[in-house]
Amino acid sequence: MTQQIRLNKFLSDCGIASRRKTEEFIIQGRVSVNGKTVNTLSCVINPTKDKVALDGETIKAKRLLYFLLNKPKGYITSTNDEKGRKTVVELIDTKENIFPIGRLDYNTTGVLLLTNDGDFSNFLAHPKNKIPREYEARINKPLKLEDEAKFLKGFYIDGKKGKFVSIEIQKKDPTLVKVVTVEGRNHFVKKMFAAAGYFVNSLDRTNYGVFSHKKIPVGAYRLVTENEIEEVYKEYAKKN
Repeated sequence: MTQQIRLNKFLSDCGIASRRKTEEFIIQGRVSVNGKTVNTLSCVINPTKDKVALDGETIKAKRLLYFLLNKPKGYITSTNDEKGRKTVVELIDTKENIFPIGRLDYNTTGVLLLTNDGDFSNFLAHPKNKIPREYEARINKPLKLEDEAKFLKGFYIDGKKGKFVSIEIQKKDPTLVKVVTVEGRNHFVKKMFAAAGYFVNSLDRTNYGVFSHKKIPVGAYRLVTENEIEEVYKEYAKKN
């Protein structure tokens, strides 16, 4: 999403130095914007239009990348693993340093976003934005109709109350349940079912906000467009 940002943040995001160090560069008069020296920390730029230079050398803006992966089983949602297990980053063909937004369990499948945009990651994952996650859970026994209300009312999970925004039992197969939550806590869906006496045999995240894995084979991914990123900000920022 194209937006105005502070000059020191731009320099830091480009990997020049820490944000505090880049502030020193600005105060020292080593940074210019569109050919004019800037020495005030309040300077704001447009990364796509303004030309920034440090000691006369043009600084190229970091290319922000966004990937939508249909995560398969058997992958760790991390950039590396001390046990040598496969990570979701290995599934993405890029030389950029990217990271997953949030987590999906080792054997949980479905929608997972990866990026090098820290601001977008924070926006999508922050609890205050209440971005919905939709899951399809296969549980060990048919879900009782009387238990639906319990999930909507909520359970205390690790000392904090959580609930599903909605729950839908498949009529032909009541062991297949679709739930929506705005929670991002680890193992949240599985712990919710466990609190009511059910065990989740398999779990698939079908949607995360505006993103769906529809038409994306398991283990495959696609690039997310700038328009889609803007749609996320417009859809969820207005609610806060």
